[in-house]
Amino acid sequence: MPQAAIRTRELSKDYHVGFWRPRPYRALDRLSIEVASGDVFGFLGPNGAGKTTTLKLLMQLVFPTSGGAEIRIGYLPENPYFYDYLTAEELLDYYARLFGMPAADRRRRIAATLDRLGVGSERRLQLRRFSKGMLQRVGLAQAILNDPEVLFLDEPMSGLDPLGRRDVRALILDLRDQGRTIFFSSHILSDAEALCSQVAIVAKGRLAAAGRLDELREFAVLGWELVMAGVPAAVLERVKSQTRRVQTIAGDRYVFELPPEARPQDLLRDLTAAGATLVSLNPMRETLEDLFVRRVGEMGDGARAEPGGGAS
Repeated sequence: MPQAAIRTRELSKDYHVGFWRPRPYRALDRLSIEVASGDVFGFLGPNGAGKTTTLKLLMQLVFPTSGGAEIRIGYLPENPYFYDYLTAEELLDYYARLFGMPAADRRRRIAATLDRLGVGSERRLQLRRFSKGMLQRVGLAQAILNDPEVLFLDEPMSGLDPLGRRDVRALILDLRDQGRTIFFSSHILSDAEALCSQVAIVAKGRLAAAGRLDELREFAVLGWELVMAGVPAAVLERVKSQTRRVQTIAGDRYVFELPPEARPQDLLRDLTAAGATLVSLNPMRETLEDLFVRRVGEMGDGARAEPGGGAS
C-alpha cells in the first residue's frame, strides 16, 4: 500500500463566536483521513462544511483544538492575495528568494512555471491589472514554484474560463504523473470526478464519506436509457407499459427509460422488429453528484456539532 503523503488524526477546530457572550463553535469535528502518495484527492463539501478550515489547519495558518496532521506542502489559497504593485515575475522572484533559490535557478524556474500556466507577456504587468482568472494562474505558479511533493489547492478552478479550467486539469494530471500528491478542495463535482482517484466529503464539519471513487459510487445500475429512431406511433403506445418513462427527442426519436431489473434487450428486439433503429443503449449509474447530495443529506439539517461531542 502506498505511503500516506497526508494524514489527519481526529483533527478538530473550535472557534468562539458572539460578542457579549461568546460560545464555542465547532468548525471541524474529529476528521481522520489519509491520502496516498501520488494520488489526486478531492476534498468535497458544501459551503461552510469545513473545507477551508481543514486546509488552514494543514498549512498551520490556524492551529487545531485537538488532533494532529502530517504533511509536506505547496499551497494555493481560495482567494490568494498578492502585492499588487509587483509584476508576476517580481512576485515569483520574491517567493523563489524565500525558498533560497540561486539567481540562475530563479530566472529559469520562473520563466518555465509562467509558461506552463499560460501567462505570456502579461508577466511584466502589475498584478493590479490582472483579471481574477489570471491572478488564479499566478497563484498556481507560486504554489508549484518550489516543486513540492504535496500540493494543496483550495478551489483551484475559481474564476477560470473553460480554457483555463482545461489547462489546470491538465497540469494537475501532469503533476500526478510525476508522482506528486494533489489535495484539492472543491464544490465543482465534475472536476473531482474527472481528476480524483480518492475523495472525502465533509458536511457540518464532519466526514460524511471517504474512499476511492469507484468504491464510493458503487457502480450499481440505477436503470437503462435506450434511444431509438424511427419508432412507429402504434408500437410506441404498445411498449410504454414496459418503461419507466418515454421522452420525445425530435420527430420519431425517443428516449426509453427502463428500471434496473428490466431486460433492455427485450424492448430493443421488439422495436427493431417494428422497423426502429438503435441510436444508443446506456446503463444509468450513480454519479459523484448523486453520492454527494445523498451523503450530505444523510448528515441531516441539525446544528453543527458542539465541541467535545455529538451534534447539538
